[in-house]
Amino acid sequence: MTGHGQYRYVGPAELCGQAIVVDAVVAGTYAVLANWLAGREKRELAEPFTFVVALDGVLRLAPRRGEHVALAGGRDVLAAGEVRFGSAGTGWRVAEVTNQSTGYCPDPDSWPAMGRALDGLGVPHPGEFTDKVIFRRCPACGERNIVRENDFVCALCDGALPAEWNFVPS
Repeated sequence: MTGHGQYRYVGPAELCGQAIVVDAVVAGTYAVLANWLAGREKRELAEPFTFVVALDGVLRLAPRRGEHVALAGGRDVLAAGEVRFGSAGTGWRVAEVTNQSTGYCPDPDSWPAMGRALDGLGVPHPGEFTDKVIFRRCPACGERNIVRENDFVCALCDGALPAEWNFVPS
C-alpha cells in the first residue's frame, strides 16, 4: 500500500467521543451513493461533503459540517477529506476532492485509498486530489499545522516544521 496506510484521529479529544453524524451514508454501491446524493438539497450539492474511507475500503459521506471522526466511528481511516460531486449525464462524478481533515491530517498520498473507493463505485474522478493539503505537527509545541505556500513554520510558535509527514501512524 502506498502512503502511510492508515490514519488515526489526531484532533481534539472532546470531538472524538461526543460527535454524532446525522444523515450520513455508507456508500457500498453506486446505487446507494446516487440515491443519497439525489436526496440532497441543491445548496448541499453546491458545497463539499465530509468523507472518510474506512479500513474496509468503503466510502462514507456526511454533510460538510459532520466531523470526520464521527463519520469514522472514532476508528482509523485510509483517507479523509472533503468531496464535491457534480452531474455526469445521468449519473454522478467527482468535481473536487481534497484531503482537508484537521482531525486526521492525512497526507496527500492517501489518494490511492480514495481512488480505489471511487473506482469500486464506478464514479468518475480526477485521478488525484484537486487540492492537496500538507499537514505537519510542530515538534516544538505539538500544534497541528497546515503548510501554506511551502512555508514550513509553525503558526503557533514559529518553530520549524519537518519536510516529511510526521503524525505517528497507528
